[in-house]
Amino acid sequence: MAVIRTHFVLLAGLAAIAAVPAAAQEKPGFKDTPMLPGGQWHVHDSDRPAPVVVAPAANAGGAPADAVILFDGKSTDAWVSEKGAWPIKDGAMTIPSRASSGGESNLVSKQSFGDVQLHLEFRSPNPPTKTSQDRGNSGIWFMQRYELQILDGYQNPTYADGTVGAVYGWKPPLVNAARKPGEWQSYDVVFERPRFAADGKLVRPAYVTALLNGVLVQNHQPMLGTTIWRKIAQYQAHPDAAPLQLQDHDSPVSFRNIWVRPLPEAAIDLGEGK
Repeated sequence: MAVIRTHFVLLAGLAAIAAVPAAAQEKPGFKDTPMLPGGQWHVHDSDRPAPVVVAPAANAGGAPADAVILFDGKSTDAWVSEKGAWPIKDGAMTIPSRASSGGESNLVSKQSFGDVQLHLEFRSPNPPTKTSQDRGNSGIWFMQRYELQILDGYQNPTYADGTVGAVYGWKPPLVNAARKPGEWQSYDVVFERPRFAADGKLVRPAYVTALLNGVLVQNHQPMLGTTIWRKIAQYQAHPDAAPLQLQDHDSPVSFRNIWVRPLPEAAIDLGEGK
């Protein structure tokens, strides 16, 4: 009987140990493994900080908990425009005609950003009424300088470095993943700002990785400099943060669900072995 009781107590003790939350146990990991490049952490280091918890959105394309909401379908309060706010209807804002707005009406974010993750959804007008660069044209201008092209790219011939998904005037997209006009499309982009030395010399170019409708169209692509039409882009030193701009190219492109996540310096591989 004593043996049975002892065995029961032992099993109960083991069950209690198994029930202890992971956080209350000794930190998992190792200190007797090789050092990783950079000389700060061992492989599987028990002292290495755990990632910050960020609650994802419940639906695909939704904003995670740490995102900055730039447009939620209700208000353009996060933006400014010399010609007034873009009109909102059915949860989307649309570039107004220049006749109604009184001229070019680019939309500029009130907040400035450097390195960011961006989600944006857009829709080209349907039915299309023009061709090439005059059909569903807009653009995402990171730091008001570096353009990722928006265009109706569905069965719409144009120059390769000016179609949807292109780093405008520089790199065509890897593929054409455009949907039909009138259908909602999405961009998911990671933009890394350029780095400049104290004397203004370029140390590291800007980079962009972009998915159009879930398809990779730019893969950590270095950018040549400030976007300019019919000329080669060049860099000029500027602050580490600047506004995001949506371009008015005199085409009624619509937008919805725009958010960004400012990225910490640690998220960018600067080639320092971090």
